[in-house]
Amino acid sequence: MNDLLVFKNFSCGYGRSFNLKEISFSVKKGDFTGIVGPNGSGKTTLLKGITGELQANRGLVLLKETELSKISLKEKARQISVVSQFSDPADMTVKEYILTGRIPYRPGWQFFESAADISVAEKYMELTGIFHLKDKLLINLSGGELQLCAIARALTQEPELLLLDEATAHLDISHQVQILNLLQRLNRELDLTILMVIHDLNLAGEYCDNLIMMKQGSIYIQGSPHDVLKFDHIEKVYNTVVVTNNNPVSGKPAVFLVSEKVLKNNKTTNGQRLTTKG
Repeated sequence: MNDLLVFKNFSCGYGRSFNLKEISFSVKKGDFTGIVGPNGSGKTTLLKGITGELQANRGLVLLKETELSKISLKEKARQISVVSQFSDPADMTVKEYILTGRIPYRPGWQFFESAADISVAEKYMELTGIFHLKDKLLINLSGGELQLCAIARALTQEPELLLLDEATAHLDISHQVQILNLLQRLNRELDLTILMVIHDLNLAGEYCDNLIMMKQGSIYIQGSPHDVLKFDHIEKVYNTVVVTNNNPVSGKPAVFLVSEKVLKNNKTTNGQRLTTKG
């Protein structure tokens, strides 16, 4: 059994306003899993349940067969790293920021980074392609560079599980692809397990090996991108008309939106569904 993370009838949330509805699923070691769903479906809430930011109402989460709530914060930080949308960069250098990822490994009496800490940080700055930025201030970096720094810092924790919460949001397509290509390489070369909340269904379908689609605090469907990203699933969850097809190069599922204007000009009869031309 190689399940790294297991949810068993897990629920957490915000009192009477919103709660997950007894989530159950597992993530195997080395998986690259994406969590998709409309705003308010519970994607970020689920990640907060893993990190402990939200306490469980019922059920449990197991990390390598140990209940997460019984793992110390320091040990959890050695096994799980989190990357969110980068905001409010601090007035510190890239190297100083990335070295904070080594804090979970410092003994209580150690106040400064060791040579080993510096070596690990430099390794992941090289791996993420930002070593040349090490002496620059975070406040002088672009959004894409900041996200690469956040990933390098997370890797410096040397985790087994990397959680990402819309880490490519607000980035242009070139930076989105750069970061997702990097994550794909890390997943393959380091056997790093990745669980990622992502809004873009096309990026999710292209890069993730497995998808979990959420709706109103529950898992609507989970499986391969081909199983999950079918037009009827997407339309029921997002309440939006789409057309799906396969990427002609990768063979991965791709999602096409249909504007209201086009829908009005292409009304179907006898229950036949809108289809693409050509």
